[in-house]
Amino acid sequence: MASYKPVVVPACPKLGERITQDTLYWRGYKTPVQIKEFGAVNKIDFSPVPPYNYAVTASSRIHIYGRYSQEPIKTFSRFRDAAYCATYRDDGRLLAAGSEDGGIRLFDISGKAPLRQFEGHTKPVHVVGFLSDKYRIFSGGDDYSSNLWDIPSATEIISYSEHTDYVRCGCASKVNADVFITGSYDHTVKLFDARTKSSVMTIEHGHPVESVLLFPSGGLLVSAGGRYVKVWDVLKGGQLLVSLKNHHKTVTCLCLNSSGQRLLSGSLDRHVKIYSTTSYKVVHSFNYATSILSLALSPEDETIVVGMTNGVLNVKHRKPEENNEKSQKKRQPAYRTYVKGRTYMPKQEDFCVSKPVKRVLRKYDKLLRSFQSSKALDAVLEPPIMLHTPEVTVAVMQELHRRGTLRSALAGRDEKQVNLLLTFVARRVIEPRFTPVLVTVADMITDIYQPVVGQSAIVDKQFLKLQEAIGKEIDYQEELLEVLGMMDTLFATFTKKRDTCLEENKSNGLTEIIETNRNY
Repeated sequence: MASYKPVVVPACPKLGERITQDTLYWRGYKTPVQIKEFGAVNKIDFSPVPPYNYAVTASSRIHIYGRYSQEPIKTFSRFRDAAYCATYRDDGRLLAAGSEDGGIRLFDISGKAPLRQFEGHTKPVHVVGFLSDKYRIFSGGDDYSSNLWDIPSATEIISYSEHTDYVRCGCASKVNADVFITGSYDHTVKLFDARTKSSVMTIEHGHPVESVLLFPSGGLLVSAGGRYVKVWDVLKGGQLLVSLKNHHKTVTCLCLNSSGQRLLSGSLDRHVKIYSTTSYKVVHSFNYATSILSLALSPEDETIVVGMTNGVLNVKHRKPEENNEKSQKKRQPAYRTYVKGRTYMPKQEDFCVSKPVKRVLRKYDKLLRSFQSSKALDAVLEPPIMLHTPEVTVAVMQELHRRGTLRSALAGRDEKQVNLLLTFVARRVIEPRFTPVLVTVADMITDIYQPVVGQSAIVDKQFLKLQEAIGKEIDYQEELLEVLGMMDTLFATFTKKRDTCLEENKSNGLTEIIETNRNY
């Protein structure tokens, strides 16, 4: 009896991923380090001065981490309840944070106890930040108010009560020391000037605003809320420049890189999208384990830190550049070491020993060898194979069809198995590399299970999806044929014109030669 030959899975060409400079750059980060916090991480902020430590606000504590440390180098825990939005001052010496009890605390990085406490909000304070003059703090709370505080005297300068819902985000202008911006769940973003008693600009975002960001120049404002990231021109009175909808769930945080040429957004859909600030197109994307609440990029773009809802802090560092001089100095084995003995020819008196190669069969090959067609098909309909290597599933179907046992393998299945089978066929039948096999499979499934149509809503839904997919593909093919017909007509016209021009040139050339001969 001849030995069993495993199923040959054809190597189908795939569309390669487009490799750009951004792809290479953002892939240049090491495997992330995971740090577990006490609760959901609501804010991450990097110190603007070396060594670029970062403050992480989670639960009722603020932890200060060094760039490469996995344990906090300092902890501020003087909070009765949850702490929010710990933010560094521009000189990196002071840290301000809001709290659940409505108070604002100001800490010296070198100390432990608060330097100042600001009382005035009646509900939790989720937004705290420094104005660029370093002597004033702005805040926003769940009492719908936005306040401005004086640091030396620890007193309230002015309070704005223009929002009609929770104030959950804000930022200050680096260009003008009197300007700060707040975003609220009332769908608006308001721009305040400390020299006036009311807001100077109101922008309607359209969704509860989760994060706002000002470009370093102060001319462009970015707001995030719902699934949208919107860019506004402040100098033109808040004109909308672009609206981005690349996330599937609420966008929770925004961040700019050091040059301002890349915008990062984190979302509850577990993705961080990176946009070019010239074209506002996504140039790269990171995927994380759970929903993202906070995001920060170090001032030199060396570290990306992401905080998630499960309390995990994800830290990625850039890989150091390899030193080419050291790698060149390392001695490599000579070429003759690798080719030694390859050209040796055995002599007549030599005894050759060949090591038998053990062949390991996959699960579906073992089942096919024992003629268990239905179980072999079940083995390749498992989700990991269907999703990542669909060519294996199609190859087994093709082998069963060659053996003449495909119909029997498809028959006798319950509702769940038929649903799985139809899902795979409806998804992959439009791919040219799988179409010849899957059209035959779809035809057999329709013939076998036609009598039970109408008895299961799930199976009926999958049949409708299959019909819709095939119908769309037929429409695409018809449109392509029309385009090909138009192109053939154009090419034929161009060819005809070219031939006519050549004939005219040849005839003109002959006429000129005849006239020249006559003159002689």
